[in-house]
Amino acid sequence: MVLGGADSLNRHAEHVNTLNVFPVPDGDTGTNMNLTMTAGITEMKAKPSTSIAKTAEVLSKGLLMGARGNSGVILSQLFRGFSRAVAGLDEVNAFQFAHALQGGVDTAYKAVVKPVEGTILTVAKEAAKHAVYIARRTPDLVEFMREVTNKAKEALAKTPDMLPVLKQVGVVDSGGQGLVYIYEGFLAVLEAGAEGAAEAVISVPVEKTTAAPMPAQAKLHTEDIEFLYDMEFFIDRTRNRAAAVPFHEDIFRKALAKNGDSIIVIADDDIIKVHVHSRKPGEVLDLAMQYGELIRIHILNMREQHRDILQGEHGEVSAMPELFAEMPIANIATESVPVEPPADEIAPYGFIAVAMGQGIHDIFTSLGVDIVLSGGQTMNPSTQDFIDAIGKITAQHIFILPNNSNIVMAAKQAAEFVDREVTVIETKTIPQGIAAAFAFQEDEDLEVNRTAMQDAVSHIVSGQVTYAVRDTTLDGLDIKAGHYMGIANGKIVVTTESMSDTLQQLLAKMLEDGGEVITLLAGEEAKAEDTEALIEWLSEQYPDAEVEVHEGGQPIYAYLISVE
Repeated sequence: MVLGGADSLNRHAEHVNTLNVFPVPDGDTGTNMNLTMTAGITEMKAKPSTSIAKTAEVLSKGLLMGARGNSGVILSQLFRGFSRAVAGLDEVNAFQFAHALQGGVDTAYKAVVKPVEGTILTVAKEAAKHAVYIARRTPDLVEFMREVTNKAKEALAKTPDMLPVLKQVGVVDSGGQGLVYIYEGFLAVLEAGAEGAAEAVISVPVEKTTAAPMPAQAKLHTEDIEFLYDMEFFIDRTRNRAAAVPFHEDIFRKALAKNGDSIIVIADDDIIKVHVHSRKPGEVLDLAMQYGELIRIHILNMREQHRDILQGEHGEVSAMPELFAEMPIANIATESVPVEPPADEIAPYGFIAVAMGQGIHDIFTSLGVDIVLSGGQTMNPSTQDFIDAIGKITAQHIFILPNNSNIVMAAKQAAEFVDREVTVIETKTIPQGIAAAFAFQEDEDLEVNRTAMQDAVSHIVSGQVTYAVRDTTLDGLDIKAGHYMGIANGKIVVTTESMSDTLQQLLAKMLEDGGEVITLLAGEEAKAEDTEALIEWLSEQYPDAEVEVHEGGQPIYAYLISVE
């Protein structure tokens, strides 16, 4: 069923993307849900089980760590609640399945600060409510799932009546449509029965990413890789428990640090996951064996990988398997050490920001941001990406600047699953993120900085210029495919055939309530003549305003603009 649901979503992901209300070229609900679902089934395939409880638990872990965008986070929460509801059950009947769906809805609603009806939440809620009702009337799972799917479709069709913007554009909710596709995949497998299930499921392709250029590798000498063996393994403490010695994580870490770095240890009562770069892999394995039986051992020679990269045999270093595949979610705690420094040497604050474009990356770095995750329009970092980034920063408190409304939930979800002090500043645009980072003062305490950054965000008017991918009418604007659109604080306020006209009309609206500083971030598609013409126009129309121009290098949006 899960594979069938994932395949159905995968085949329709592009259609889900087209349901994005704004006709911008970054509609990514289908992509986010698809990547989230793919992360879940990758974990599930790696650890198959005939138990509903175990399968649901593994799926839930994969979804949680792979969740991307608001739609992906909500999807992960739906399955998280489902997993909790079927805990301890090897099989479920229609009644139990219905209550598990309801458990998913309850969990998802709790995860969203301000739930909005007319979205995936509504579709899930109405389907689960009907599931509980129909399960009392039929024990047949095929008929039950048919009723649930039909109710989900019915709820989806009503989403435009709940969200006026959907009706205005003439589409249903994209996240709700994605969920319906998953339910349709569930139903198809149930209708096919045990013998036809294999034919009902097409293998879902594993996510493929384009290899990024790695100039830093070219500057590194192979011999400079001191801790050359990249090791990952599990210690299973349930096996040979009588011979195993008591596990003390601090002692274990210190022993690993004698001949290693990049140490990650994730432990609970039964399983310990270890990652380390070491000079002496044999000693590491001997050390670990005293605590239990070693399983799923992976050892890579990073010097060999580096030689292959330099020779052009591989475009990128092979990624290690997901670090949290075997760990109970409640016990996840990520730390990344080259050996932990004394407490008085730990920086008080660390920063993670999300951005696209080398210029914007450089701006955040210059403002003291430790890690800039690549993401934003069309590419949202997953919960796992944030957890990994948090683990790489040695600081008492970490701030995250998501810089996109569709990334805030994944950032918050990551903050919940690490044993670190993390604050997510809800920046929804790049200009807001830059303003927040600029407002930070190293010598101030946590609350003062948090307040200062949030206040800075509230004083920014954010603008974007891009092009329309389809014809539509929105908020009284007749938008044509290929025309330019000016967006102010998330709302399309102007559209014209001319980039120059769009820029001028957008700035005029952004400056209606005044503004002293105007910042332009020119993207990949920006032309020098358009930028120069805009600066000249601003000097004539707003001579008192200070204008700054930076090469942002961002895709999709020719210009990102802030007024403060």
